[in-house]
Amino acid sequence: MIVGLCAFELFIPHAHSLKEKRKIVKSLIARARSRHNVSASEVEHQDLWQRAGIAIVAVGTSKQQIESMFDGIMREIEMTVPAQIVAHDVDFL
Repeated sequence: MIVGLCAFELFIPHAHSLKEKRKIVKSLIARARSRHNVSASEVEHQDLWQRAGIAIVAVGTSKQQIESMFDGIMREIEMTVPAQIVAHDVDFL
């Protein structure tokens, strides 16, 4: 059993309030949970309008499987979310 953690930071230039930011973040988290069967949460910058720190955790049988899943999630975010990924890091336990 392998546990993978993907942490990334988003810059959301079009958010002009916490309400707008939370709408985007909640949608992203809900989509990741439902489509990829992962656990996800906003873990940093909850009080900033245009930044969000997200953590996604997945359990799998191999590193390659989890890395592939995280790559798919990151591509999906880049294509569908009106935000930029400024940093990301993947760790395994």
